[in-house]
Amino acid sequence: MPHEFELRKEIELDATPEQVWDAIATGPGVDSWFMGRTEIEPVEGGRGRFTMFGNSEGTTVTGYEPGKRFAYRGDENPDGTFMAFEYLIEGRDHGSTVLRLVQHGFLGDDDWETEFEAMGVGWDMYLHKLAQYLTYFRGRPATVVSAVRPQAAESAPAWAAIKDALGLPATVRLGDPVRLAVDGLAPEDGVVDYTGFPTFLGVRTADGLYRFIHSGPQRGNVVVLGHHVFAEDADQEQVEGAWRSWLSRLFP
Repeated sequence: MPHEFELRKEIELDATPEQVWDAIATGPGVDSWFMGRTEIEPVEGGRGRFTMFGNSEGTTVTGYEPGKRFAYRGDENPDGTFMAFEYLIEGRDHGSTVLRLVQHGFLGDDDWETEFEAMGVGWDMYLHKLAQYLTYFRGRPATVVSAVRPQAAESAPAWAAIKDALGLPATVRLGDPVRLAVDGLAPEDGVVDYTGFPTFLGVRTADGLYRFIHSGPQRGNVVVLGHHVFAEDADQEQVEGAWRSWLSRLFP
């Protein structure tokens, strides 16, 4: 039997309500910080689509008040499960904006508590990534880089390999310097901008936001790359192919 849930998050962003709206209620805006690809028809009742790793899910816009409120609901699955999202935008006098997220719906019966906990942890990372995008890359089009390596390694050896490849110490701290050396791409220097071990590691460079993700044994010890590259001359096929090769070499 599906389990009903509700999740709430809040973050203050250094951006105007209009800038936040563009980032959460337009396809190109969402594609600059969230996973996969998002399409949004900008009207209440409009249809949308979220696509990741070849899988697509339809959505319907249920609330559309520019600069104030954006809501949508995913199509219901045959087992009755679905997810719905609501963003509430509130401007502050000093030029920042408070963004409130409410996610609710029904999760499947299998290990729903683990899925619910993972969603909460995941939103912490993605809302931080939204803040980084609005602070450092606002308005710049993104090249989305996604790659996945199933059955890569358990958490400890997987993170050891990733840290070593990035030139990081065993104990990683915010602000640590990073060297991105990927065959086929120009090397980049950056800093650690997010530490959410044992699931997430975030790196920011002058031209990109890079996210390294590990899912535990319940999900097959998968390593996922969810990068956003803002360089004007980035070639999506070349960049994504290079990172996929990097991942394959790291976890043969």
